[in-house]
Amino acid sequence: MTAAFRNPKGKQVATDKVAEKLSSTLSWVKNTVSHTVSQMASQVASPSASLHTTSSSTTLSTPALSPSSPPQLSPDDLELLAKLEEQNRLLETDSKSLKSVNGSRRNSGSSLVSSSSASSNLSHLEEDSWILWGRIVNEWEDVRKKKEKQVKELVRKGIPHHFRAIVWQLLCSAQSMPIKDQYSELLKMTSPCEKLIRRDIARTYPEHNFFKEKDSLGQEVLFNVMKAYSLVDREVGYCQGSAFIVGLLLMQMPEEEAFCVFVKLMQDYRLRELFKPSMAELGLCMYQFECMIQEHLPELFVHFQSQSFHTSMYASSWFLTVFLTTFPLPIATRIFDIFMSEGLEIVFRVGLALLQMNQAELMQLDMEGMLQHFQKVIPHQFDGSPDKLIQAAYQVKYNSKKMKKS
Repeated sequence: MTAAFRNPKGKQVATDKVAEKLSSTLSWVKNTVSHTVSQMASQVASPSASLHTTSSSTTLSTPALSPSSPPQLSPDDLELLAKLEEQNRLLETDSKSLKSVNGSRRNSGSSLVSSSSASSNLSHLEEDSWILWGRIVNEWEDVRKKKEKQVKELVRKGIPHHFRAIVWQLLCSAQSMPIKDQYSELLKMTSPCEKLIRRDIARTYPEHNFFKEKDSLGQEVLFNVMKAYSLVDREVGYCQGSAFIVGLLLMQMPEEEAFCVFVKLMQDYRLRELFKPSMAELGLCMYQFECMIQEHLPELFVHFQSQSFHTSMYASSWFLTVFLTTFPLPIATRIFDIFMSEGLEIVFRVGLALLQMNQAELMQLDMEGMLQHFQKVIPHQFDGSPDKLIQAAYQVKYNSKKMKKS
C-alpha cells in the first residue's frame, strides 16, 4: 500500500503528512488484525491443538492488538478521522463488506482475510472502516464510556467482518474470562447430553461447508463447545437451537473464544432463561410480543386470534436463535451484531417490523397459508438489502420501561 490514499479509480488524492500518517495507522491496524487472524486460523486449522489444549489459544482480550503502538495523530488528523463516521455510513452500499459472511468457509481460515488479500481488495470506504474500527478496538474502554451512542450507531450499520470476532468479544466483555482456562479439562469429561448434541449437530447449518460434512472439523468444534457448556451449566444442559448461536460464533473465532462468548450470552443476555427446561422466559417473550402486536397492529392481532394462529407458532425460533434459522447469514449476522450490542430488544423490533411490512398479505391468509408465508416468503424478502430491515426495525415504537414491567 502506498503512503497516499487512493480514490476508487486509483488516482492519487493526497500525499501530505496527514495522509501519510493515516496510511501508517491503516497499515498498523491491518498488520495487527492480520497477526491475530493468522493465530486464530492456525489454531482452528490444527485439530490436535484446537480440540485438546488451551496452551496455544489466541486471546483477544486486550485493547492493544500488538506490542507496537499506533502512530500518534495531530488534531488535524483527528479531525479527519472524525469524518470517517460519515463515510462509514456509506459502507452498507458496498457489497464487499458482506461477502465473507455469506461466503462458504471451506477450511478454518477461509472466512478471515490475510493482510495481502486485504491490501489488494480493500475499497476506499473499507480502508476508512479499517482505521475507524481499529481505533475503536484499541481504545475500547475509553470509547465505550464516552461514545456509547456513536458505537451503537456504528454497530447498527454493521461491524466489518474483519473485526467481528474481537468486537463481539469486547461488546459482551468475554475477552478475559477465567472459565477459558477450564475449557480443555471440560473436554476430557463426559456429559449426559452428548447423545442429544451429536444428534443435532448434523441439523445445524447443514448447507454450510464448515459444518455439513459428517465428523468434519466444524462439527467437532461445535460438539466441543456445546458439550463444555452442558457441563458448566447442568440445569440448562443442552437445548436444541442453541447450537445455531454457537455455530455462528465458530464461523468468526476459535472454539475457546466462542465458548467464552456463549457463556456470556447465556449469563447476561437472557438466553439462559430462554433455554431453561421450563422455558418460562420464552413464554414471557411470547406474551410481551403478543401485547406489542395487539397495541400496534390490532387488526392483525384479531386475525391471528380468529385463525388460532398463536405467537409461538412463528416467533419462538426468532427469540431462541436470534433469527439465525430465519434469514440467510448476511442478514442474520447483521441482526446478531446489534443483539451483541443491545440485547433482545432487536428481536422484538425486527419481529414487529416484519409483521408491519407483511400485514396486508397475512390478513388474506388462513393458518396454513400464514405458516407457509413465514417459512417461504419472509426469509428472502431482504436478500441483498439488510439495511431496509434494520431501518424498519428502528421505526418500531418500543417502550423498554413497559417491557420491564410485563
